[in-house]
Amino acid sequence: MKIVVLLIVSFALVFASQYRYRKYEHIKIFLKPLIKPTIKLGVRYNIPPAAILAIACVESGYGRGYVASISGNILSLGTNKGEVGLPALYLPNIKVPYKIIYNPKEIAKYKKDELRYKKRVRSLKKDYRPIPFAGTANNLQYFDEHPKAKLKANLACVTDFCTKWISYQNKFQPFKKARIDLDNSVKKHGKAILFTKKIAISFIYNVGGKKNSFNYRKSWPKKVVTVMKNIGLIQLVEDIKSGKDFDKVWVR
Repeated sequence: MKIVVLLIVSFALVFASQYRYRKYEHIKIFLKPLIKPTIKLGVRYNIPPAAILAIACVESGYGRGYVASISGNILSLGTNKGEVGLPALYLPNIKVPYKIIYNPKEIAKYKKDELRYKKRVRSLKKDYRPIPFAGTANNLQYFDEHPKAKLKANLACVTDFCTKWISYQNKFQPFKKARIDLDNSVKKHGKAILFTKKIAISFIYNVGGKKNSFNYRKSWPKKVVTVMKNIGLIQLVEDIKSGKDFDKVWVR
């Protein structure tokens, strides 16, 4: 009996160590509302959902970065013609732990000498807030107060990524190549290929780590793949696609 218990415990520890990022509540909070609609968008546009979610985790700081929090832009997408980005902002930060604060209600919790104000440079990232707030310094806390609008903006960002960025019309070769490779893979193997680890990793390396790609740093695709692995996004996406409950599979 003791041997059986030890084996079960050992197995549980090994399994948990594979997905060790799942112990963080802020990651769970970020992914839970996004995962089902992202799976649908990934299937519709032939892009691995696990890779999209991993990139969003890295680029937005799991939804907690100030640019993503204000703008809804969880994939750090730049502006195209006719779109607006965040202007330069004069915002405070706390030192320990370092955090940029933009919500007036949160700012009011601190004493003046606890805050350090700094001008944040104009962002070239698309602002998904609605008119008249998009592209302005007004109502920076809009998405904090409107969670449904925030999710809508996050998914609009994912849709832009799937259609405007991973596109045959993209002038930059890494994105165009990613589109070609994904469509060819789906044509040959069917939509099921989008849920494999191999295609997700291949896509991440196609769009990052090189000139004129999503992020030129060679460390970027490695970081995204590590996040995907440590959250267990391949398995999580498969579980949710199969109709399993998010909360139950997250803690297993």
